[in-house]
Amino acid sequence: MMPRNETWAVALEALWANKIRAFLTTLGVVIGSACIVLVVTVASSGRRYVIAQIEGVGANLVYARLDIDPNRPIMLQDELSLEDMNAAKAALPGIVTVAGTRGIQSSVLAGSVERTVNLVGVTERFQQIRNLLILRGRFVDAEDMSSGSRVCLITTQLASLVFPLADPIGQNLRVGELSFTVIGVFRERVQTYGLSEIQDYSVLIPFPLMKYYTGDTSLEMLYAQARSPGEVIPVTRQLEALLRNRHPTRARYQVMNLNSIVEAARQIALALTVVLVLIGFIALVVSGIGIMNIMLVTVRERTREIGIRKAIGARRSEILFQFLLEAFLISGFGSVLGILIAVAIPVMAEPLLPGNLRVPVPWQSVVLAFLVSCSVGVFFGYLPADRAAKLQPAESLRYE
Repeated sequence: MMPRNETWAVALEALWANKIRAFLTTLGVVIGSACIVLVVTVASSGRRYVIAQIEGVGANLVYARLDIDPNRPIMLQDELSLEDMNAAKAALPGIVTVAGTRGIQSSVLAGSVERTVNLVGVTERFQQIRNLLILRGRFVDAEDMSSGSRVCLITTQLASLVFPLADPIGQNLRVGELSFTVIGVFRERVQTYGLSEIQDYSVLIPFPLMKYYTGDTSLEMLYAQARSPGEVIPVTRQLEALLRNRHPTRARYQVMNLNSIVEAARQIALALTVVLVLIGFIALVVSGIGIMNIMLVTVRERTREIGIRKAIGARRSEILFQFLLEAFLISGFGSVLGILIAVAIPVMAEPLLPGNLRVPVPWQSVVLAFLVSCSVGVFFGYLPADRAAKLQPAESLRYE
């Protein structure tokens, strides 16, 4: 009976004797295993990036607004109010903080040209809820709200337009009929491309000042931040019920969250991952067929060797193990090489990616690629190994 270490030595010697053939056979496994690692890495990183972009608009965000029916006049008691916002914060335990906004179109003077801007009245916690990035100065605080200070924040685009050569902080800006002192310059952490109340040219002012423009203190949008992602759906239902109880039955409100978009992103990423992994698996199957063909040729070339080994007492199981080991070495070496290449590609590509985007390689993809590659090699190597094990010594010794 051949010792196991000698079996390994014979397998390695046989592969080394035909190293070019073995290497070319290994290339298919290298490509297939690298594909599996890369597609899982890209899909996982893409999913994280998309979800981070969505959540950058506002983590665990629930928002509500009046559902306007063009065939029905809007009554003041139907409008959302600061009282609704405060009631939501007090009554719903799943809410961390709340904020409200009201926006209208107004104008500012840039040089000698009048520009249309989006004037937005905001409550104190709006920055926290919408993840606004303050580039200069500060956000409005509780004192600004209570005293009705005529202060404002402007977007970076508006700052460049109105104050191209000066620091905007401390400058006066006339918006419509009122003049404000600029206390901050901001931008959205994640661009919403005009799909929110923040436009390229926007001015944020303390919410109490909006009554000078609109004549009332109703809210256009009510925001609530849930404590955790798992509480977003319950908070959505509870906020809808609270608004329904606080207003006349004729009023209808749209209460929404970003969970559906996040879930859609997850489902799309999962579907892409499955499709791309199947493509990598097909590449491995093709390489497995190549391993089987090469091993069949190897069995034919080594028929006399097999006959001699059987004649001196080698058992069928030893011959079977011998050729399965060779198939495993081809697929195993190919998978390790493919994994190393796949891990190196994201590392080299990271400096070229925008915004310091990170592409970590999931360890699950490495394990999956190795196990699948080795399994494919052993599976397709079994037929040649079984054929070698079944050869009769007398016929093998007569083979030319």
